[in-house]
Amino acid sequence: MSLTISNLVVLSQAIQVMIIREQNLYKELIFNMLNKLSKINQWRRSFIGEILILFLSIRGKINFLQLARYGNFSEQRYRQQFEKSFDFLNFNKELVLSSGSGRYAIAFDPSYISKSGKKTPGVGWYWSGCANSTKWGLEIGGIAAIDIDNHTAFHLDAVQTLNTSEQNLTDWYAQIIYDRTDSLAAISNYLVADAWFSKKPFTDKVVSFGMHLISRLRDDANLRYLYKGPPTGKRGRHKQYIGKVINNDIDKQYFGFVCEDEHSKVYAAEVYSVALKRNVMLVHVTNLKAKGKDVYKLYFSTDVNMKPADVLLYYRNRFQIEFLYRDAKQHTGLIDAQARSENKLNFHFNASLTAINLAKAIHWLSIPKQLRPAFSMSDIKTMNHNILMLNRFFSVFGISPHLLKNQNDIKELICYGTIAA
Repeated sequence: MSLTISNLVVLSQAIQVMIIREQNLYKELIFNMLNKLSKINQWRRSFIGEILILFLSIRGKINFLQLARYGNFSEQRYRQQFEKSFDFLNFNKELVLSSGSGRYAIAFDPSYISKSGKKTPGVGWYWSGCANSTKWGLEIGGIAAIDIDNHTAFHLDAVQTLNTSEQNLTDWYAQIIYDRTDSLAAISNYLVADAWFSKKPFTDKVVSFGMHLISRLRDDANLRYLYKGPPTGKRGRHKQYIGKVINNDIDKQYFGFVCEDEHSKVYAAEVYSVALKRNVMLVHVTNLKAKGKDVYKLYFSTDVNMKPADVLLYYRNRFQIEFLYRDAKQHTGLIDAQARSENKLNFHFNASLTAINLAKAIHWLSIPKQLRPAFSMSDIKTMNHNILMLNRFFSVFGISPHLLKNQNDIKELICYGTIAA
């Protein structure tokens, strides 16, 4: 939809009102979600409400000392409260179901967290996608709800990867999903993961949980055409396959045409994957290159009845989980935890990522879809920090923030330093 000048003015006013007025909705939203959880006393409710807002407001590193400087409690109290468990998964699940579009997929993706020393539980060598190599530190397995229609991701839960000789990484990741199946099933039965997870042990476990896996196969994946004709009449087992799929030269009489644009051609068919030992819905995408050498990619879903366009749409939206990690590392202190306790680290990781959810719900999803600007965590963090400082000035100097003559100055100070200011 093209925006006229009047629409731009309305957008600007809506964003400004949202920026100022919606700040009061943080605690209201948090407490509404907490009311849906059980066994949380008033002290814990107050702490959760404050800590999530602090993660959205503190500039610089977010650790126990910084929390004590800006918050209402002592450093020791923050350490004690971080040690206690909190059900971030169901808190975020309720937030997703109340704020999202209604069409979701579950995404799983590990993320490297830098950490020095040798005494922290789980510390070791992990793969870092940014460095494209293994690095010493920690790793979290992040679970997110991908909102397909809003093209964004909500954090659900983060679980630290712990080195164990009893399980390999594939089994460890699958166990993380299994332990949370009941809560995840309330959101979606589709799990989206990158090409590393397109392995038979992981796929079999996910399917046994009652979920479907959407992922990408190797470019040289061994695939076979299915025989769908009448019985041959010969003795022995019925004919199942009619040849190998040549991935760079597919049979377009067998594959159905899905769509085409100036950059790619998409075909799809149900085929047999030798590596996964099961039939899959395969989506074959040929990316057209200017120099004449085409590049093809193979996407699949274990749900053979899934629409090919949805397989491609769900997988391409998987990348939204990477933006969660990026924003949390840059703005909400995901890599700043100064603790060696497994419980404290778990609370810190999840609080950092959950704060991103709150920012999206309050500052972005509350705007009509056709009027939404690009989501800027940098601007939200700047405004919340300005509000934190202004509230301190109001308290110390006895200034009333509600006087009409102060409103324009307050709005200007809240937006001071933002990109759109």
